[in-house]
Amino acid sequence: MKDDCIFCKIAAGKIPSSTIYEDSHFRVFLDINPLTKGHCLIVPKEHFTNIYDLDAETAGKVFTLATLISRALKNVLKCDGLNVIQNNELLAGQSVFHFHMHLIPRYKGDGLIFMGEQKPGDMEEIGKIRDLLREELQ
Repeated sequence: MKDDCIFCKIAAGKIPSSTIYEDSHFRVFLDINPLTKGHCLIVPKEHFTNIYDLDAETAGKVFTLATLISRALKNVLKCDGLNVIQNNELLAGQSVFHFHMHLIPRYKGDGLIFMGEQKPGDMEEIGKIRDLLREELQ
Protein backbone atom coordinates (compact mmCIF):
# COMPACT_ATOMS: atom_id res chain seq x y z
CA MET A 1 0.00 0.00 0.00
CA LYS A 2 1.23 3.46 -0.88
CA ASP A 3 0.58 5.95 1.91
CA ASP A 4 -0.27 8.80 -0.49
CA CYS A 5 -2.61 6.79 -2.75
CA ILE A 6 -6.33 7.36 -2.25
CA PHE A 7 -7.28 4.08 -3.97
CA CYS A 8 -4.88 2.13 -1.73
CA LYS A 9 -6.68 3.67 1.25
CA ILE A 10 -10.13 2.88 -0.18
CA ALA A 11 -9.06 -0.67 -1.10
CA ALA A 12 -7.76 -1.20 2.44
CA GLY A 13 -11.00 0.12 3.96
CA LYS A 14 -9.32 3.16 5.52
CA ILE A 15 -11.60 5.50 3.54
CA PRO A 16 -15.30 4.63 3.32
CA SER A 17 -16.74 3.64 -0.05
CA SER A 18 -19.98 2.27 -1.47
CA THR A 19 -18.46 -1.18 -1.83
CA ILE A 20 -20.46 -3.66 -3.88
CA TYR A 21 -17.89 -6.49 -3.89
CA GLU A 22 -14.71 -7.35 -2.04
CA ASP A 23 -12.36 -10.30 -1.90
CA SER A 24 -8.72 -10.72 -0.84
CA HIS A 25 -7.44 -9.13 -4.08
CA PHE A 26 -9.98 -6.46 -5.08
CA ARG A 27 -12.54 -3.96 -3.93
CA VAL A 28 -15.32 -2.85 -6.28
CA PHE A 29 -17.18 0.31 -5.37
CA LEU A 30 -19.58 2.82 -6.88
CA ASP A 31 -17.93 5.95 -8.25
CA ILE A 32 -18.73 9.08 -6.20
CA ASN A 33 -18.78 11.09 -9.46
CA PRO A 34 -20.72 8.66 -11.64
CA LEU A 35 -21.06 9.19 -15.37
CA THR A 36 -24.23 7.06 -15.25
CA LYS A 37 -26.27 5.17 -12.66
CA GLY A 38 -24.20 2.22 -11.43
CA HIS A 39 -20.78 3.48 -12.61
CA CYS A 40 -18.30 1.50 -10.54
CA LEU A 41 -14.56 0.93 -10.21
CA ILE A 42 -12.60 -2.30 -9.86
CA VAL A 43 -9.50 -1.60 -7.77
CA PRO A 44 -6.80 -4.11 -6.86
CA LYS A 45 -5.78 -4.03 -3.21
CA GLU A 46 -2.14 -4.23 -4.27
CA HIS A 47 -0.80 -0.98 -5.71
CA PHE A 48 -0.08 -1.00 -9.43
CA THR A 49 0.40 2.41 -11.04
CA ASN A 50 -1.19 1.42 -14.35
CA ILE A 51 -1.54 -1.43 -16.84
CA TYR A 52 2.20 -1.39 -17.55
CA ASP A 53 2.86 -2.50 -13.95
CA LEU A 54 0.13 -5.14 -13.80
CA ASP A 55 1.19 -8.80 -13.71
CA ALA A 56 -0.59 -11.33 -15.93
CA GLU A 57 -2.31 -13.14 -13.05
CA THR A 58 -3.85 -9.94 -11.67
CA ALA A 59 -4.86 -8.85 -15.18
CA GLY A 60 -6.72 -12.13 -15.67
CA LYS A 61 -8.46 -11.77 -12.33
CA VAL A 62 -9.51 -8.19 -13.20
CA PHE A 63 -11.27 -9.33 -16.37
CA THR A 64 -12.87 -12.31 -14.65
CA LEU A 65 -14.23 -9.95 -11.99
CA ALA A 66 -15.31 -7.40 -14.62
CA THR A 67 -17.44 -10.10 -16.25
CA LEU A 68 -19.09 -10.99 -12.93
CA ILE A 69 -19.80 -7.37 -11.99
CA SER A 70 -21.01 -6.48 -15.51
CA ARG A 71 -23.59 -9.27 -15.40
CA ALA A 72 -24.80 -8.03 -12.01
CA LEU A 73 -25.11 -4.46 -13.35
CA LYS A 74 -27.10 -5.71 -16.35
CA ASN A 75 -29.42 -7.85 -14.19
CA VAL A 76 -30.03 -5.28 -11.45
CA LEU A 77 -30.03 -1.99 -13.37
CA LYS A 78 -31.39 -3.25 -16.71
CA CYS A 79 -28.81 -1.13 -18.55
CA ASP A 80 -28.85 -1.14 -22.34
CA GLY A 81 -25.08 -1.56 -22.68
CA LEU A 82 -21.84 -1.15 -20.77
CA ASN A 83 -18.45 0.51 -21.30
CA VAL A 84 -15.31 -0.99 -19.83
CA ILE A 85 -12.70 1.76 -19.60
CA GLN A 86 -9.19 1.69 -18.23
CA ASN A 87 -6.99 4.82 -18.62
CA ASN A 88 -3.19 4.82 -18.46
CA GLU A 89 -1.11 7.93 -17.86
CA LEU A 90 -2.19 11.55 -17.73
CA LEU A 91 -2.58 12.11 -21.47
CA ALA A 92 -4.99 9.16 -21.67
CA GLY A 93 -7.15 10.51 -18.84
CA GLN A 94 -5.71 8.68 -15.82
CA SER A 95 -6.33 10.90 -12.81
CA VAL A 96 -5.64 8.45 -9.96
CA PHE A 97 -2.34 6.66 -10.46
CA HIS A 98 -3.46 3.32 -9.06
CA PHE A 99 -4.64 0.83 -11.69
CA HIS A 100 -8.43 0.72 -11.84
CA MET A 101 -11.10 -0.26 -14.30
CA HIS A 102 -14.34 1.64 -14.85
CA LEU A 103 -17.57 -0.25 -15.54
CA ILE A 104 -20.05 2.28 -16.88
CA PRO A 105 -23.61 1.09 -17.49
CA ARG A 106 -25.17 2.71 -20.53
CA TYR A 107 -28.79 3.72 -20.99
CA LYS A 108 -30.64 4.78 -24.10
CA GLY A 109 -30.39 8.57 -24.35
CA ASP A 110 -27.73 8.98 -21.63
CA GLY A 111 -25.76 11.33 -23.91
CA LEU A 112 -22.28 9.96 -23.13
CA ILE A 113 -19.85 9.96 -26.04
CA PHE A 114 -16.41 8.37 -25.67
CA MET A 115 -15.25 8.06 -29.27
CA GLY A 116 -14.81 10.85 -31.75
CA GLU A 117 -15.40 10.61 -35.47
CA GLN A 118 -13.49 7.71 -37.00
CA LYS A 119 -11.39 8.38 -40.10
CA PRO A 120 -9.75 5.88 -42.45
CA GLY A 121 -6.17 5.11 -41.46
CA ASP A 122 -3.04 5.24 -43.59
CA MET A 123 -2.66 1.57 -44.60
CA GLU A 124 1.10 1.91 -45.13
CA GLU A 125 1.56 3.28 -41.61
CA ILE A 126 -0.75 0.59 -40.20
CA GLY A 127 1.40 -2.06 -41.88
CA LYS A 128 4.64 -0.62 -40.45
CA ILE A 129 3.16 -0.46 -36.95
CA ARG A 130 1.89 -4.04 -37.31
CA ASP A 131 5.37 -5.27 -38.27
CA LEU A 132 7.08 -3.40 -35.40
CA LEU A 133 4.60 -4.73 -32.85
CA ARG A 134 4.85 -8.31 -34.14
CA GLU A 135 8.63 -8.09 -33.79
CA GLU A 136 8.33 -6.71 -30.25
CA LEU A 137 5.92 -9.47 -29.22
CA GLN A 138 8.07 -12.39 -30.46
